[in-house]
Amino acid sequence: MATPRATFIAGAALLAVFAIPAPAAEAPRDRGEYLFRAAGCDGCHTDEKNKGPALAGGPALKTAFGTFYAPNITPDPVHGIGRWSEADFIRALREGVSPAGEHYYPAFPYTSYTRLTDADLRALWGYLRRRQPVAQASTPHELPWYLRARPLMTVWKMFFFSPGQYAPRPDKDATWNRGAYLAESVVHCGECHTPRNLLGAARRDKHFAGTRAGPEDSVVPNITPDKKTGIGRWRKNEIAGYLDSGMTPDGDAAGDLMAEVIDRSTSLLTRADREAIASYLLSLPPVENVVRKKKPKGKDEFGF
Repeated sequence: MATPRATFIAGAALLAVFAIPAPAAEAPRDRGEYLFRAAGCDGCHTDEKNKGPALAGGPALKTAFGTFYAPNITPDPVHGIGRWSEADFIRALREGVSPAGEHYYPAFPYTSYTRLTDADLRALWGYLRRRQPVAQASTPHELPWYLRARPLMTVWKMFFFSPGQYAPRPDKDATWNRGAYLAESVVHCGECHTPRNLLGAARRDKHFAGTRAGPEDSVVPNITPDKKTGIGRWRKNEIAGYLDSGMTPDGDAAGDLMAEVIDRSTSLLTRADREAIASYLLSLPPVENVVRKKKPKGKDEFGF
C-alpha cells in the first residue's frame, strides 16, 4: 500500500508532466505550438536551404543506413496528413506505424515520441491541423536495397522498441520528472547523443554518451555528467544557459547542428523547462566516452 508521502510525490510528478511549469508571461498561447517548437518539427520537415514551403518535406538526412527525407506533414489531403485521423497520428508517434499499416524507419524518432502523453499528442495534432496545407509530394528515401523492405522493421521493433507514454517516477520530484519527459521524449536528446549499434538501435549502455557517427557525419558530444568527457564540470545554470544561447561555460559556441537545435527548439522553451532538462542531465549516471574526431569550425574538441 502506498504511503501518503509516495502518493503526494506521484501526484506532483504527474502534474509536472501534464503541465508546463513556467510563469504565465513566458508560456505560449498554444500548447500544441509549444510542443511543436520543442520537438524541432519545423527543422526536420522544412527544406529551408532550398527555400521549401513550411512542413512540406525536409532536407536530406544522411546516415550510415542511407539518406532519409522527412515527409510533408501539412494538412494537404493528397501529399500530407490531411486525410489522417487523430488516431492515425497518435498511432504514428506512439507505435511507429502509418495509417496504411506500414512500419516507419527509426530515422523518424518515434522511439522517443512514443513517450509523449496522450494529451500532448492531441495538442500537437491540433496545431498541425491548423497549419497551411501544401500540395507537394514527399521525397522518397534513398536506401540500399536490403533496407527497403519495411516488414523487416517488425523484427527490429521486437528487439529494440518498447512503445508507451512516459510514466513518472514517484521517487523523483516534479522538476526531475519534467526534465526526464522533455529530454527523453519531446526534445528527444538521445536520438543524436546516443551511439547506435550495427542495426541502428540506440546503445543503452552508452545512453547520452555521444557518438562520432552522428547525422551528417557529425561529432555529437557526451552529455552525461562524466567529468572527463562529458558535462560533469558544468553547473545547472550553465547547461540551462547553453540551451538558451548556445554559449559554453568557456565562451565557445555550439556547432552547426546543435546551433540549429538551440535556435529552433531549446531556446524557445521556458526557463523552467531548460532548468528541468539541466537537472535531469546532471542526475544521469556518468559515462566515460571520448568522442573526439575532428575540430570543425565552431566546435570544441568534444564537439560542442
